[in-house]
Amino acid sequence: MKNRQHLGVLGLGFVEFQIIFLLSIWLAFPQQAAGLRPIREKARTWSDEWLFGRKQVSEGGRFSAWNITGTYRGNWKFLDSLNSSSKFQDFQKSNGNSVVELVAVPTKITGVHYVQGVVLFHDVFDNEQNLGGAQISLEGVYIWPFRQLRLVANSGKESDSGQDENNLLSNPYHLLGIFSSQVFQESTRDRILQRKISPRNEMDKHCNIEIAAQISRVASSDNNGDKSYYHMEGLMESPGVGDDGDCFSPLFLNATSVNVEVYYNKAVNYTLMVTFVSFLQVLLLIRQMEHGNTQSGAAKVSIVMIGHQAIMDAYLCLLHLTAGILVESLFNAFATAAFFKFVVFSIFEMRYLLAIWKATRPSISGEGWETMRRELSFLYSRFYGILLGGILIMYELHNYMRPILLLMYSFWIPQIVTNVIRDSRKPLHPYYIVGMTATRLAIPLYVFGCPHNFMRIVPSKAWCVCLCTFMGLQAVILLLQHYFGSRCFVPRQMLPEKYNYHRRFNQDVSRNTDCVICMTAINLRQRTSDFMVTPCEHLFHTGCLQRWMDIKMECPTCRRSLPPA
Repeated sequence: MKNRQHLGVLGLGFVEFQIIFLLSIWLAFPQQAAGLRPIREKARTWSDEWLFGRKQVSEGGRFSAWNITGTYRGNWKFLDSLNSSSKFQDFQKSNGNSVVELVAVPTKITGVHYVQGVVLFHDVFDNEQNLGGAQISLEGVYIWPFRQLRLVANSGKESDSGQDENNLLSNPYHLLGIFSSQVFQESTRDRILQRKISPRNEMDKHCNIEIAAQISRVASSDNNGDKSYYHMEGLMESPGVGDDGDCFSPLFLNATSVNVEVYYNKAVNYTLMVTFVSFLQVLLLIRQMEHGNTQSGAAKVSIVMIGHQAIMDAYLCLLHLTAGILVESLFNAFATAAFFKFVVFSIFEMRYLLAIWKATRPSISGEGWETMRRELSFLYSRFYGILLGGILIMYELHNYMRPILLLMYSFWIPQIVTNVIRDSRKPLHPYYIVGMTATRLAIPLYVFGCPHNFMRIVPSKAWCVCLCTFMGLQAVILLLQHYFGSRCFVPRQMLPEKYNYHRRFNQDVSRNTDCVICMTAINLRQRTSDFMVTPCEHLFHTGCLQRWMDIKMECPTCRRSLPPA
């Protein structure tokens, strides 16, 4: 009997303890007591919070401290069919998608975590205003013994928007939220302008926002037993300031945490793909440089085509290096990809560019060092000027990024035009043409064609088909020029007059009938296609002179310049 009374007193004491515990939390939260301040005053990066979450996952039990830091994707909807509040009628959508970012930090009060976060609502406003959604900063507490999350956003006070941006930029889930919003879709200037004309400005002055949610753990459908998934379900209300009334009808939020490891793996796999592609491009460049390792062979290659590709690789190097700097936890992966792109453009392509420049100016070496240095300075200043100018143009014309990409992927066109003008014979190796076309397409097809890319850009099959067709057409024309002649597709009526090396000549004139290349006699009784006559009236075997012109475009006997064969 005494034991029962003793247990009853203990049970009653436990109930009183729960009531006192909850009252102390609710009294402390509105006043932002010092006890709710995080134990660590120093701000942690997103990767630090992710590692903290990995340590907490293994803790089990009913009252274990779940770390709810992470990204949650889900949807929102009005409890009523539509927004019944007449104050902000811009909320004309009844439902939409949402993304919630939370960072939970332990406090000095046992059982309470201090939480900061950002909620991004998509499809909130009417499409006629061209304002897709809204972003709201929140703070509050997570009472982990009862799985209760309480967040508030007093929008009437000044908020540190810069800190919110930093939180989003440090999250690998938003890695290409940076690029898709600033590089591929809209700039920071446009976002600021939209924020000024957005109805959210009025909502900031007259609304408070409160979220009450319940956190639960859900089983993972993947074979990833060491990863916990959390589900958030709650209500979002917006009582007005003073007697203004509610800003909008209550919203129901439903979101599930995202496995950020998937985005880490996708980002690392992407950088491995870029590294492998860069390695293949180095091999292709070496093969092409061996194919045109003579002065005549290098002079046939368009310097604009090589410079165009070098500028593209320089942009890719800067882009990957910037991504690695923004997301510290992925720096090594993106820095490796950037390094290989730097090797491709700064060592191999710039070296080939210099070789082509010297081959097209054979007399520059005899004019002295000062002249060569002046010409080289002019070459490099033009290259880096175009590089920097292209960055400014892309920044100003960011809304036309896809047409700009199509223009950048027209790098074979200068070589096609050069072949037609000079009537060059086989300036590029077929492996280089096919290989470079395929490897250059790898990155844009992943970004704009892969439906599950880590950059979360909406794929466009039509644009990918257009790009592949455009690049394939350029490669086919180059291959036709390689096998059937540089002017095979140009009508004869449009072709300029071409020197005929197999022309008839005056046999009465005494001349040397020995080929000075192979030092054997030329049988003039054979067909005219078996020997060639230069404009300076010197005779050579057809095969001998063609191999000579692959090295030098000058007569082996008198050193006079030769026209294309």
